[in-house]
Amino acid sequence: MPPSSSSKLSPPLPPTGDTPPPWWRDRRVVPWLVQAAVGLVVLLVIAFLLGNLVRNLSAAGLLLTWRWLSQPAGFDLAESIVPFDAGMPYWRGLLAGLANTLRAVVGGLVGATVLGTLAGMAAFSSNGLLRGLARVYVEVVRNIPLLLQLVFWYFVVFLTLPNGAAAFQLPGIVLAKSGLYVAGLAEGLRWQGPHLLNGVWQAPVRLSVEFAALLTGLIIYSGAFIAEVVRGGIAAVPKGQWEAASSLGLRWFTTLRRVVLPQALRVILPGLNTQYISLAKNSSLAVAVGFSDLYSVAETTLNQTGRAVEVYLILLGVYLSLDLLISALMNGLNQLVQIRER
Repeated sequence: MPPSSSSKLSPPLPPTGDTPPPWWRDRRVVPWLVQAAVGLVVLLVIAFLLGNLVRNLSAAGLLLTWRWLSQPAGFDLAESIVPFDAGMPYWRGLLAGLANTLRAVVGGLVGATVLGTLAGMAAFSSNGLLRGLARVYVEVVRNIPLLLQLVFWYFVVFLTLPNGAAAFQLPGIVLAKSGLYVAGLAEGLRWQGPHLLNGVWQAPVRLSVEFAALLTGLIIYSGAFIAEVVRGGIAAVPKGQWEAASSLGLRWFTTLRRVVLPQALRVILPGLNTQYISLAKNSSLAVAVGFSDLYSVAETTLNQTGRAVEVYLILLGVYLSLDLLISALMNGLNQLVQIRER
């Protein structure tokens, strides 16, 4: 039987394999093209800004140079754990300021973590007064600028303390207008507490009022934000965990420490990372209380040398490196506590 006319006019069948889309519609290619275009634009903007900076500096006769770092600083620091005097170069003064900044940041991180954790845990206490005090602390401290709090602690609290025998004395600790004195190991590895010598307090460990005010402000301010992070992490733990621990006869604090907090840590760490970075940046407000941190030393260096671009490049590089280091450590810790799927 001859084939019908309809079969002769039927279109050819499409190929069995999938036809690849054109490159401008390929989902694997388009994202890379967009990223490349955005990166090119960013590089062009940076090149334009750098070229404009170099032209302006050349017109003003201020080409970038780092020779001034080896010149004598000509100023002293009131407090430094790195030996420094006016005859040493500027780079040594900046190093001493960086050491002071790191001392404030590390102390602030430890103190704020302890205070924030305790305040966050208190929000779940069965004691109504304790819960209320924790709530008032968080709401009041978080809504007052840190600069005002630092000024309050320095001028209103620490500078009004008595001196000499009238200073506040606790076992192993003396708080006076001249500083905070703490017992410790003296020469010969002998334990020595604070004592008066010719009307002046002496102790193995002494903190200036400027450093004490800065550290107190950073701990109390950052601790309020960390308390909210901890409270949110604890609230994310299912209520059944509390009930199961209670049925086993565990006390409230034991339940928090052994059951709830280990599970809440996975929620707490990302927010804690943000607060740690904020604390490191907020330490630059030490200039408000006269503490010789990196920013304060850099400002003095700028006033004497006039090298604004170089000084601020150093500041930007140091604070960026410090924040990236904190972020890397916290991200590594966060990876350790995450649940790994099998």
